[in-house]
Amino acid sequence: MATRGARSSQTGRETIARHGRLRSPHPILGLLAMLGITALVLVVSVTGVAAFSVWNAASAIADNAVVLDGDDSIPPSLGAIEGGVNLLLVGTDSCEGQDVALFPRCANDDSPGERNDVTMLVHISDSPRRVTVVSIPRDMLVDIPACAQEDGGESSPMWGEMINASYFYGGLGCTARTVEQLTGESIQFAAAIRWTGVIHMSDAIGGVDVCVAGDISDEHTGLSLTAGQHTLQGVQALQFLRIRHGIGDGSDLGRISNQQQFMSSMVRKLQSDAVLANPSVLLNLATTAMSQVTQGQLVLSSGLTNPRLMVQIAMAVKDVAYEDIVFVQYPTYYRARVGTEGSDVLPVTSAADVLFEALRNNQPLTLTGEASQGYGVEVTGEAAQPTPSASATPDAEPGSDAEPDASANPDPAVTEPAAPEERVELPSDIAGQTAAQVTCTQPQS
Repeated sequence: MATRGARSSQTGRETIARHGRLRSPHPILGLLAMLGITALVLVVSVTGVAAFSVWNAASAIADNAVVLDGDDSIPPSLGAIEGGVNLLLVGTDSCEGQDVALFPRCANDDSPGERNDVTMLVHISDSPRRVTVVSIPRDMLVDIPACAQEDGGESSPMWGEMINASYFYGGLGCTARTVEQLTGESIQFAAAIRWTGVIHMSDAIGGVDVCVAGDISDEHTGLSLTAGQHTLQGVQALQFLRIRHGIGDGSDLGRISNQQQFMSSMVRKLQSDAVLANPSVLLNLATTAMSQVTQGQLVLSSGLTNPRLMVQIAMAVKDVAYEDIVFVQYPTYYRARVGTEGSDVLPVTSAADVLFEALRNNQPLTLTGEASQGYGVEVTGEAAQPTPSASATPDAEPGSDAEPDASANPDPAVTEPAAPEERVELPSDIAGQTAAQVTCTQPQS
């Protein structure tokens, strides 16, 4: 592995400073943004109202889209992608278009450029449906491949860089290529969201319930919460997602598990009648997402501007069992730096290989590690699965009048019981939780 911060042989510039030393916000709601656009198309497609406006809006979004490698072929359904589909969701730290009153560091220009401070790979399996969200720590050292530049050139490949430098060097496409190289997975779709977009999207969903085991007061984010249950939205939601110093061991790894508590609760809300059965909430969520694209707070790959695909994604994930919605952290370990203070965050690829092999084989996962590698949360209970909503066949075109195939539902009296699937026990190096697990944030001791 080459020395970090080495000069690029082609560009002649130094690699960027170690961003882990900066106190920058941590957006996480790229998932909300994608679901928001999906919701708008879903509502309009099902009701048959103003269909043309959806296509018109999608056309406007496409003007700002990022093209990924192999992005030009849109599958007719998620089931057409063997092994499932992968979406990359990124939260960036750009100060462009941000409210300086909320983000004072933007007035100081202490960190020019834009980095992917949150990087999540979302894997949706084909059949049966499962969802696995892999959070990649922003400070983890990885190799960054050569990436296309705006001027038509190409950056030099780099070794041993923090993964949040990939967006700095080549935008969303470069982060996608870096994650593909790290995981061995092909990424079909990607989205990136900035800070203000996070605030607006959390407002649109009406807040997310979180649990705090003790009082929290963090001067870095400005968040103050008393012990107990809270419904967070807007600025407060972003503060909760950013918080690091006030919880667990104060590390970015603890922050990831805190974000996973938020996402897990958000998924349960999205699957409940409070959101999916309320067209006005869905429409508000989707309209907000559309506005974030036009305002430059949300960037999509070209595939996600296809309305039909958006609907397919929504239909594919809306009834997945809680136990099969899994949030994990890419496994890491610390290594002390030689000749200087601090430590580096390095990947445990042997454990990660077990995870991605299971995803490729669409095997159910069993977590054996802690809920948080950074002591950020603890499991406190289990959530009840809501009754699945009635819908057409999994990959049927929403709004079509196609009837389900009767042969797919034979007489239960003569149906052989399905053999239980063999679950894959993930190595204990992999921390995480399922949507079925209710967790509570642990204050820093």
